[in-house]
Formats: sequence, structure tokens, C-alpha cells
Amino acid sequence: MRTALLQSSGRPGSTAENLKVLDEAAGRAAAAGAGLLVTPEMFLTGYAIGDDIGRLAEPADGDCADAIAETATRHGLAIAYGYPERAGATVFNSAQLISADGTRLANYRKTHLFGCFERDHFTPGDRPVVQAEIDGVRVGVLICYDVEFPENVRAHALAGTDLLVVPTAQMHPFQFVAESMIPVRAFENQMYVAYVNRAGREGEFEFVGLSTLAGPDGVARTRAGRGEELVLADVDPAFLAASRETNPYLRDRRPGLYQSLI
Repeated sequence: MRTALLQSSGRPGSTAENLKVLDEAAGRAAAAGAGLLVTPEMFLTGYAIGDDIGRLAEPADGDCADAIAETATRHGLAIAYGYPERAGATVFNSAQLISADGTRLANYRKTHLFGCFERDHFTPGDRPVVQAEIDGVRVGVLICYDVEFPENVRAHALAGTDLLVVPTAQMHPFQFVAESMIPVRAFENQMYVAYVNRAGREGEFEFVGLSTLAGPDGVARTRAGRGEELVLADVDPAFLAASRETNPYLRDRRPGLYQSLI
């Protein structure tokens, strides 16, 4: 499955403009043969928008979800996007996966909030593994800081995730996560990881870009630079199956030794 990574901060504060950016990117991705387009964390509204997070947050089945479903259907590809989700009086930092026929497949709420900014505006989710199937590929979802906890990614590995999509707002000086940690996470858990970042300065944050899709061999299939960019790479189920057969990590685990960690 060809996967497109949209590295962009969009137009912070304007869902209407971000829907346009997404539509244009979906058109380019579909023309390049992509079956899935992944955006950064909080792409729908912008990340560093302060109290506007609460104003712009909407339910998982809100108007913007309907607009993105229409975009997915018109271009014939699935879309995973980051957004602030309102559930009653509570706001979550969420990512939703919509199929190529416009069906809402999965909605994930970030479980590990980063820093005072996020803790001031969001409630953490409590469901660690959220998955859906696209074209025979089991797709799991985490968001940014979540992937830096090895337990999170291992939970996905044990649940059979083939491709882990990670909408991200990774900022300076933590670029080593994209450069080094993501390929290691893919290798040690025998999966593909699509890590999709914002780019440029936004409020007090400077996002480092470097979006990547890493394979189960620990090799980056594609890597963006520091600016706005659309990059693509293939997720190959046959290669993944062969890699899992060769790599013994998951088979050689001894869970009985690790109970103190749990």
C-alpha cells in the first residue's frame, strides 16, 4: 500500500483553509498511486493556537469529519488526520482514520500528553491500541509523544499492527526521535511506522519536519526535509511477513521476566 505523508503545518486557526490544503494533497497523493494519506498532529486546526483549541474542537462525527470523508471518497484514498476532538465538555488530542469510501474506521485519543501546553488543553485518552484494516494492512494509530514509550508500540506489535501511523508535532531540539528512534521502533517491533510531522515555526514552537516511513528492517523508505512537503513510500506486506519470519524479537520474548515493569 503506497502511503503519502503530508508534512505541513497548514494554516493554523482555520479549518476551512486546512481542508483545502488536505484536499490538494489528497489529489496529488492519489495521482501518485497512494492508498493512504497521513497528516500531522492537530492538522485540522493547527497546534499552537491556545484557547482556540476548545473553540475549534468538534466531535469525531462533526462537519469537518464529513468534509474529509467526502475528500477521501472523491480522491479514492484513505485519510488519517489529527484534530482536537470534543466529547461533551472534554477535549482530546485525537487522530481519525477514514476509509476511501468515506467510512470512519478508527478514532484514537492521545494517551501521553507532552508538556504543560497539552496538559492545559487536553484530557488524555485511555485506550492504548486502536486499529483498522485497509487493503489487507492492519493500521494502528498513535500520536507523537505516544511513540516514545516503547510499551505503546510493543502493545501494537502484540496486537498485530502492520503499519503504525503517528501524526506528530515534533519540535526542536528533539529531531533525534525522527532520525533515530522511529527506525528502531519499526525494527524492534517488526512493523512499518509512518511518522508525520509539522514544519516551520508556530507560536513558541519550531517544528523540525523530517517525516519518515520506516520499515521492519529499520531502514527509512522515505524522509522529508525541514519544509512543507509530500513524500510517499510503499508498505509491502510480503516483505513484512518475511522480515517477521527472520527476526526473532517477538518470538524470543520472556514476558514472565518483565512483570515488574507492568
